[in-house]
Amino acid sequence: MAMTENHLMAVYARYPVTLSHGQGAEVWDIQGKHYWDFLAGIGVNALGYHHERVVKALNQAVSLTHTSNLFWHQPGIDLSNKMAEITHGYWSLWANSGTEANEAGIKLMRRYGKTVGRSAILSLSGGFHGRTMGSLSATFVPAYQDPFTPLVPEFYEVEAGNLSALEEALDRFKPCGLIVEAIQGEGGVVPLPPGYLSAAAKLAQDAGTLLMVDEVQTGMGRTGDWFGFQHEGIKPDIITVAKGIGAGIPIGGMLAKKEVARYFQPGDHGTTFGGNPLAATVALEVLDWLESEGLEHVRQMAPKMEAKLVALQDAFPEIVSGYRGRGLMWGLVVKVPAKSLVLDALNNGLILNAPKPDVIRMLPPLIIDDRALDAFFEIMTQVFSSYITSQREGA
Repeated sequence: MAMTENHLMAVYARYPVTLSHGQGAEVWDIQGKHYWDFLAGIGVNALGYHHERVVKALNQAVSLTHTSNLFWHQPGIDLSNKMAEITHGYWSLWANSGTEANEAGIKLMRRYGKTVGRSAILSLSGGFHGRTMGSLSATFVPAYQDPFTPLVPEFYEVEAGNLSALEEALDRFKPCGLIVEAIQGEGGVVPLPPGYLSAAAKLAQDAGTLLMVDEVQTGMGRTGDWFGFQHEGIKPDIITVAKGIGAGIPIGGMLAKKEVARYFQPGDHGTTFGGNPLAATVALEVLDWLESEGLEHVRQMAPKMEAKLVALQDAFPEIVSGYRGRGLMWGLVVKVPAKSLVLDALNNGLILNAPKPDVIRMLPPLIIDDRALDAFFEIMTQVFSSYITSQREGA
């Protein structure tokens, strides 16, 4: 049942479901129908629903949910120090979302550019970095950009995976910054080719261009490491995070090497709510869970998840043409309309989405277990079998 009587602006094509409550990787709607959540609020609910660590953090933060950033508070200090420990020294600026973190990164790159006479910024085809005007300008998808032109000037698109094109753009535009994703989530769960990221980092460094890796979807354990870029052993100048680090509480972060962070001066950027005690307290619990058990849990579950996708591909070659991803971030490439399959799955109690017409995306909570994976496989088997039957009957 959907809430049809409301005054929300129609910027989302919402599913006809009104969710009520959840536990772990399971959620129920207001009519009591049960769902397995393999989307996790689009990668946000890293610890699923009603996790004891999140409940504990929320209770702890009740006495001081917010202060302005004119004051220090201990959770914020602890969060930045913990992130510096994880990243081996990066400084942090906390915001409320991934797009805000990317805006901060764009501003920092432009601030650096002022000192060297550069202002252009490059980003890759197929990427997605947000919907605010700066992050949107780095997202070269006509459906997102065209209604809002003119955009912020001097953003240029480079073909993803093409090192020659990147080298040419670096030489032509002399950019202050380059923005990439290790795996393009909204682009259809598309990993960059092996070796591309490390080679791109070297080209950017040689060109005097800052490299910013957008880890909003891939970071915080999603791929089995703290960050997706770690699989190529690089150290970006700037990293952005959000989604899973807050486990449902709005928080985003822009992290930078000390020598890059120094380009920001007091007054250069600001945020009313960013990194407040509530968000910082929850984020600290997420980081502690990842460090103590979560990363290892993702590494254990990842091959099991992949095995389910292999089995689906083997069982339904007329529907599934392949799969791609890493850790607990996967895209199932299909030969039939993905959205139709996603809606059928929803009707059968499984939450997924289709970022592209031929891709079903899976971003389950990082706490999923064998029971959840078995349920996923059973429902997808039912959905695919029903699709094949309906096509045969229709023919």
